[in-house]
Amino acid sequence: MNDLRDRIFWVAREDEIKGGAVTDYYFLNTEQALKAKEMNPLVTMEVYSRRVPNPDGWGVVTGIYEVAKLLEGLPVDVDAMEEGEVFVTSNDTAAYEPVLRIRGRYRHFARFETPVLGLLCSSSGFSTKAARIRLLAGDKTLLSFGTRRAHPALSPLIERAAYIAGFDGVSNVLGAKLLGIVGSGTMPHSYILCFGSQQEAWKAFDDSLPKEVPRIALTDTLYDEKTEAILALETLGDRLAAVRLDTPSTRRGEWHKMIEEVRWELNMRGGRKVKIFVSGGIDEREVEELRDIVDGFGVGTSVSCAPSIDFNMKVVEVEDASGKLVPKAKRGDLSGAKDIHRDPKEISDVIVRAGVPPDKGQESLLTPMIRDGRIIRGFLTVQQLRERVGRRLRVIREHRPRVRLQF
Repeated sequence: MNDLRDRIFWVAREDEIKGGAVTDYYFLNTEQALKAKEMNPLVTMEVYSRRVPNPDGWGVVTGIYEVAKLLEGLPVDVDAMEEGEVFVTSNDTAAYEPVLRIRGRYRHFARFETPVLGLLCSSSGFSTKAARIRLLAGDKTLLSFGTRRAHPALSPLIERAAYIAGFDGVSNVLGAKLLGIVGSGTMPHSYILCFGSQQEAWKAFDDSLPKEVPRIALTDTLYDEKTEAILALETLGDRLAAVRLDTPSTRRGEWHKMIEEVRWELNMRGGRKVKIFVSGGIDEREVEELRDIVDGFGVGTSVSCAPSIDFNMKVVEVEDASGKLVPKAKRGDLSGAKDIHRDPKEISDVIVRAGVPPDKGQESLLTPMIRDGRIIRGFLTVQQLRERVGRRLRVIREHRPRVRLQF
């Protein structure tokens, strides 16, 4: 058996991440060569994305807090967007928005580029997809069901990103615990099959679970969804809070019409207050199609396996022989440190040379987070972040975000 010697699972420990052990080898080569030549120049690096995996050109950056904890104690200065901030990309301009700016002597932090990007890329992918679904869902209930589709070590991260982006609940036990909220969940098909009778399974659930747990019956296991929904109402009566349809894609047919039938039959039997939730392969298209007829969505893989945001971390300033920082960048990048000023009423952004003050009514998106290795920013609570993202999404409903360079 080829067991690992110092751990059970193929995951990095927190001390290994914090110590830079999860870097790429070429950063170690860089450190060695620079050290041999007694070089350790002061540089400024920016983290940005040129594009996001959706046509609307905006994303929600998360992972800022973890980057702060990663870089804490290193001799660097860091300015960053707030956790959960909306950033904007565009194919029509060379502009890109730095979500993070690091200044320090390069050998002191070069190896941390890999984990910095990893923390931001993964989490921001989850939060961006979740925010897009929240925007489409309007005021419908959204529950995060997807951690079974991702590595267990990422479960709390996925649930945090989804909750910050506006989901109403999460199903993962540890994720809910760390968020400080009550978890959400109904019942799996395996539970129904253990009884062999939907009615007996629903009765046992009703008899055994605390009263505060909503009686949401899974109604697509053995029979037609409409038939099982009627059975659930007849079995639980007024105690039935909702039915959940987890219909496989191969059997959905015209899903909207199917759900209309369920709604009609429940209403005809006095179940007008019984809500309808759907789950199973829910993505943006399904939310847009069904939001007029259902009360909520259980969203899984589309968030927990969302495409990551392709952030880059590039040098934009390098110390010259006189000790002065001068603009410098590789081909295709814009040299010099930059700031982002936003009109928050429209999410209309301008990218300017760092140090240029914002105009009246504008906000500066990059603000101090670390000075000489010490975290100086007070971080918002999860609930505050959630409310903040919600305010941004309300603006996006009315105005498409945009960005331009200010020369």
